[in-house]
Amino acid sequence: MNATSPDSVHRFDGRGITRIVIVDDEQLVRAGLRMILESAADLRIVGEASDGADAVAAVKAFGPDVVLMDIRMPRIDGLEATRRVLQLPDPPRVIVLTTFDLDDYVMQSLQAGATGFLLKDTPPTELINAVRVVAAGEAMLSPTVTRRLIQHFADGSTAKQDAAQQRMKALTERETDVLVAVATGLSNADIGRSLFMSEATVKAHVSRLLSKLDLNNRVQVAILAHDAGLLI
Repeated sequence: MNATSPDSVHRFDGRGITRIVIVDDEQLVRAGLRMILESAADLRIVGEASDGADAVAAVKAFGPDVVLMDIRMPRIDGLEATRRVLQLPDPPRVIVLTTFDLDDYVMQSLQAGATGFLLKDTPPTELINAVRVVAAGEAMLSPTVTRRLIQHFADGSTAKQDAAQQRMKALTERETDVLVAVATGLSNADIGRSLFMSEATVKAHVSRLLSKLDLNNRVQVAILAHDAGLLI
């Protein structure tokens, strides 16, 4: 584990700094991510780890706001490390990074509790934005990954459409509007602007519709909206 001294960082330092731990078994990848993220004044790398076991130790030691987690690592992989990290008191948000977008890692990561899933070839500006979005309490996934998930899990059958539409009857008209906006990939701030609501009101609607529909994240919202025929 390689990290800045915990005495030199504070979880909320009054300057809007998001503190990050990078977990990847390749030193060059960690160095590249550090260089990209620390080019933004509001992001700070407080620790690094080379496998899942050290990831848990780093989170305990340095209390980051966000963890960038590789999937394939020795000893403990990123999926198990994500589960362990999220079981800690006051856990950080986890963004899973991988070079693979065609396997089961996406759904396994989301089921493990990851807030975001991004490919390692994500452009630097999008990576920085993803960390900011996740730190603000929203979910962030690669649009490419989201499209692949919808294609994989939504089969377009009439029975599935009927079932999805039946589930959505539990929603109010306003909650349905928010669901469609979430499914198209808009952030809470963008949804608020498009639907003329405050961001706090959007967050409340999102929380309620997830609870009513028994969904865990925004990708599942997108899949349900697609099944119901609300997305093309």
